[in-house]
Amino acid sequence: MERLPTHPGERPHESDASPGPARTAPPTPPPPATAAVDARGIVTEWSEGARQLLGYPPSEVVGQPAARLLADDASTAGAAALRDAAGRERWSGTVALRHRDGRRLRRELLAHRRTADGPVTEWLVVSAVTGTPEGQTPGGQTPAGTPEGEAAGGGTSGSGRLGEWAFRQAPCVMAVFDADLRLVRANAGMEQVLSRTEDQMRGLRLPEIVPHPVSDETEAKMRRVLEGGGPQQLRAGAGPAGTGANDGWSTSLVPLEDPAGHVRAVCLAAHQRLQEHLARQRMLLLSEASARIGTTADSGRTAQELADIAVPGLADFAAVDLLDAPRHGGAPSPAAPARPLAATRTAVRSVLDDGPTASAAGTAGTAGTKTLYPALSPVARCLAQGHGALYDAADPDLLRWVRQDPGAARLLGSTTHSVMVVPMRAHGATLGVALFGRHRHAEPFEADDLWLAEELTAKAAVSIHTARRDSREHTSTMTLQRSLLPQTLPDQGALDIATRYLPAGTRAGVGGDWFDVIPLSGARVALVVGDVVGHGIRASATMGRLRTAVRTLADVDLPPDELLTHLDDLVLHLSADESGTDDTAESAGGIGTTCLYAVYDPVSRRCALARAGHPPPAAVTPDGAVRFLDVPAGPPLGLGGLPFETFETELPEGSLLALYTDGLLAARDHDIDEALDKMFAALARPAKTLDTVCDRVLTAMLTHRPDDDIALLVARTRALHADRVAAWDLASDPAVVARARKHATEQLTAWGLDDAAFITELTVSELVTNAIRYGRPPIQLRLIHEDSTLTCEVFDSSSTAPHMRRARTFDEGGRGLLLVGQLARRWGTRHALTGKTVWAEQSLSPG
Repeated sequence: MERLPTHPGERPHESDASPGPARTAPPTPPPPATAAVDARGIVTEWSEGARQLLGYPPSEVVGQPAARLLADDASTAGAAALRDAAGRERWSGTVALRHRDGRRLRRELLAHRRTADGPVTEWLVVSAVTGTPEGQTPGGQTPAGTPEGEAAGGGTSGSGRLGEWAFRQAPCVMAVFDADLRLVRANAGMEQVLSRTEDQMRGLRLPEIVPHPVSDETEAKMRRVLEGGGPQQLRAGAGPAGTGANDGWSTSLVPLEDPAGHVRAVCLAAHQRLQEHLARQRMLLLSEASARIGTTADSGRTAQELADIAVPGLADFAAVDLLDAPRHGGAPSPAAPARPLAATRTAVRSVLDDGPTASAAGTAGTAGTKTLYPALSPVARCLAQGHGALYDAADPDLLRWVRQDPGAARLLGSTTHSVMVVPMRAHGATLGVALFGRHRHAEPFEADDLWLAEELTAKAAVSIHTARRDSREHTSTMTLQRSLLPQTLPDQGALDIATRYLPAGTRAGVGGDWFDVIPLSGARVALVVGDVVGHGIRASATMGRLRTAVRTLADVDLPPDELLTHLDDLVLHLSADESGTDDTAESAGGIGTTCLYAVYDPVSRRCALARAGHPPPAAVTPDGAVRFLDVPAGPPLGLGGLPFETFETELPEGSLLALYTDGLLAARDHDIDEALDKMFAALARPAKTLDTVCDRVLTAMLTHRPDDDIALLVARTRALHADRVAAWDLASDPAVVARARKHATEQLTAWGLDDAAFITELTVSELVTNAIRYGRPPIQLRLIHEDSTLTCEVFDSSSTAPHMRRARTFDEGGRGLLLVGQLARRWGTRHALTGKTVWAEQSLSPG
């Protein structure tokens, strides 16, 4: 046989020719005809091979409709080709073309969809045979390396037929490319991988068969083989003919030499490293699952994430069913339960869900439906045993389940050939079951697939178990938090008040924010807002302790700075008591807690405030001016040894006070200055009710669930005018007691409160007598009339506080305060910088 040229155009030497009759050297094959057609059907590229095939120069074709090149009816042929190519990346078929001289040529065309520079999609069209007689290879050549008379299995030599059979039926992909790097032979494996016959590919270069960067790389290495570079290996993971870099292929390129050692062609041989490829794919899927499963605290969302990650990477369909009543316990039982199991289909996913055959067999059903598994079904058995299992379509247990359960028949369908059942277990609890099936994948599930399914299911089960536990803890914390906050606001006449509390919307849970409204003596009212560090039940419990302590300290009428000092000491004691706990982040006993304490007096219209690391309150005057009150910051509670300062200011009647926790200003989508501007604007807008003010502030400040708790308290000041308050200065003489009683009864008559005269006279007599006997001048008597309360107050400059005692039988005194305590609703003593005030309140309710 004559030696083929080592390079295109090279003539063989006489010494290289094998014995036999002289033959004419085959002509150089013409180049393939290629053209590019854009989405509008306009020709954008026209090769020299296309000119030789149809006779048109580029100037007559480029920019013109491709339909003009069709010999048949252009509209009919073009529409048929478009319908056939719709949604596909490659297309092939026989088309009748019109030569420039009018001849009609039928040619096999191969088209590839490609993206040009930009968003425009176009087709690269290739003709595998360019002007050669039908049935002859390009250039009239016999395939390289095949003896004449034995090509295509037509020879009579037994060894030749065996060689041809071996080439065609080799278990790997094989192809032969000539010295021009055009395909001359392809075995059945190559045809199957590329979905093209040998005749359709013969005469084409590899990048023309499948345009892909890997094809270009393969051709470059084949050229190196032809140039004497020896066998070449394609980089790991690259498939034959550009099928992709992730298909687990290993490709070898070896030279085909004649007896004289000259390289005449290149043989491509590729095999798929299936097990390595599958192992790598499983690891990638498991790594992806770590980021995609359990992204939220929603159990249903987590179950759907499990189904989505499994399809199509592992299975063709997946269904996740959660038990209506999760089972807790130790080691699973080896036997199936005696009763059916009830579950809810929480998530489904199928490769058919988005296609026209979504209702066909293999779809996973509908989420939210109830499922009842028979006692002896594979699902019940796997849940009882606590581990997953593989089933094929012929398994007796699976067949019995399908016959017994119509739902199983609908789930598996008639085409499912392999099934996995995997229990969802976490921390000793069985939460549900995941089912996986294959009907499109030809390979059945194997043990490694079951391992992967169990790993994926375990990740989802842990997330669902954690979400349910967090949900229960969140509910308990919310219940505790709500019970510790004021359920109703107390009756008092000094302030109109509206409040809001918003728990955090994050997984961290409810925090320790709180507010309180505490009526004080003398018609005064205390307002409290605080923020305990941390989240969860412990933070709520600490908040309850601090709120109780504030109420206790407020009952003894401590000034704001002294109250915070005592509260600071309490936090230090709580921290010392909890210093032995394990959770250091939550065991600080409230260290770092912030608090704002304010006392408003409607008689003087003065407000005294102190704060411990808390944001300052905002005040709005009746004319709409908004400002922060300049309250000294003070340290957060629990640091110890640092002082707090009281700030006093006068507030006109109708002023607005806004107390809040820092969660209101900690929004994600704006900075602190923008947040303050929004809050001030919302507070300054006139509103008929304080509830409207609260809603406006929250609407302006929040665009989402807050990351931290928010407590908001808005109060509008009232005033007790002079007609509701009466005061008399008294001399330190026992004779003035009668005169004090007379002043009180006359004032009650003026107020129309004659029914309260008896108790008031007794109270005035006792309090004034004690001030004269045990106190020091000056002495003042004051009566305060609120809507439903009458308060009697006696001031003297002594700091000695009276206390109630039990009088003995023959004692002449000691019963006055006992009478006051019995007749008044409540009584007490409040201290000032100089002196004290003893007060007693009585109710003015009818009767």
